[in-house]
Amino acid sequence: MQRYFSNELKNNIFTINNDDMYHIIKVMRMKPNDKIEVVYNHSTYLCELNENYEAVLKDILENNKSNDIKRVLIIPLLKEQKMDLILQKATELGVDEIIPVNMERSIIKLDESKMEKKIERWTKIMKEASEQSKRTDIPCITKVKKLSDLKEIDGIKMICSTSEKNYTFKKFLTDNRNYDKINIVIGPEGGISPKEEEKLENYGFKRVSLGSKIMRVETVPMCVLSILNYEYME
Repeated sequence: MQRYFSNELKNNIFTINNDDMYHIIKVMRMKPNDKIEVVYNHSTYLCELNENYEAVLKDILENNKSNDIKRVLIIPLLKEQKMDLILQKATELGVDEIIPVNMERSIIKLDESKMEKKIERWTKIMKEASEQSKRTDIPCITKVKKLSDLKEIDGIKMICSTSEKNYTFKKFLTDNRNYDKINIVIGPEGGISPKEEEKLENYGFKRVSLGSKIMRVETVPMCVLSILNYEYME
């Protein structure tokens, strides 16, 4: 059953945005009386389309279920194809927040005037991935930040480091059992510079090894989030 998100419920009818309405009518070719799922305030509802293609509430399917551990990915600006892949797959794997950061070795530099449009596009990618993966929420993505903006961030903090050889992700998780938020820094194609790693360490981030193999930047989030999902699987 197709899933859509709504921000408004009035008189037992959910408001569906124009893009989703186009998808319902033109792409999925649904008809009145067809059923859809609608997520509203982190809960999922069974709805039926009426003759005006409005989503009429019929039943509640799922109450709010949130992860105990908040997962935050801190990623560099990347080329569009890689950025899109990370946003999509990280959403499917349960990320809660994504923070793009300008890094020394980032190839891409984002103009401030294009920021709003980029965030709108990124949010749409995560919304569609949330619908596809049956999430009851959409991850948030912040404006592009500087490395110094990470100084006061709360939660446990790690850097996916290619220079660290001995302190593994497994050891990091063993050493940090009681936490409600994990912040994961991932470097660009050329890696995080030694100067940046030192700065992050001063902010309380720990350098962590993901093993002897060097992964592509777009592979790292999938690896880390998959391990976290396994670690905290009920």
